[in-house]
Amino acid sequence: MSVKVLVVEDEPALVDTLEYNLQRQGYQVSVATDGTQALRVARETQPDLILLDVMLPGLDGFEVCRILRQEMNVPILMLTARTEEVDKVVGLEVGADDYLTKPFSMRELLARIKALLRRVRLVREEMAGAEREEGGEPVQTERFVFGDLVIDLGRHEMSCGGRTFHLKPKEFELLVFLARNRGIVLSRDLILERVWGWDYDGGSRTVDVHVRWLREKIEEEPSKPKRIVTVRGIGYRFEG
Repeated sequence: MSVKVLVVEDEPALVDTLEYNLQRQGYQVSVATDGTQALRVARETQPDLILLDVMLPGLDGFEVCRILRQEMNVPILMLTARTEEVDKVVGLEVGADDYLTKPFSMRELLARIKALLRRVRLVREEMAGAEREEGGEPVQTERFVFGDLVIDLGRHEMSCGGRTFHLKPKEFELLVFLARNRGIVLSRDLILERVWGWDYDGGSRTVDVHVRWLREKIEEEPSKPKRIVTVRGIGYRFEG
């Protein structure tokens, strides 16, 4: 089945351009022109990726992103004419996976879309611990266990303190990368390259935002972390 992309944009000319180029790439395209419609269409179609403009009638893109992020793990690429760094940070904090400033080239947009979809696919393949052997028996799911913190790669979920969390794709990918490298100091640049990809230009603030989200779920006192420790001037170390 073709990949489903939801375009949330209120500029008719840009909508036509995006729809045409995405369909040429084989994507199945749905369109919403305001925030309320975006929520409805996203819930109905369950897209594989969302292109979300910030400046929308009614609910703006930040609010739409915040609401959708609570309901689904779909990758969200925000489109905006704004260039201020604070807007990029707000976009990341409400759950966007990537951020592209207008005007942009269609080639760059398509490359970003393919990169996002590729990362999601690779994570799902890596986390799918229920692959079957030739005889048809499922392979045992890989798990990381650190006390009451359990990271289940097969189910793509994390539990801590008796609660189960279905993390956003990048949150889970980051947590797995940290867990695989327990006790090792990892720089923000290295984390960006391994989790977001070498071509990601969102800056190291992205890492800090996602670490903060994880700490809120796995630390007894997020302001005094014991599992994801900050190494001043370098990055982070996972202690389990």
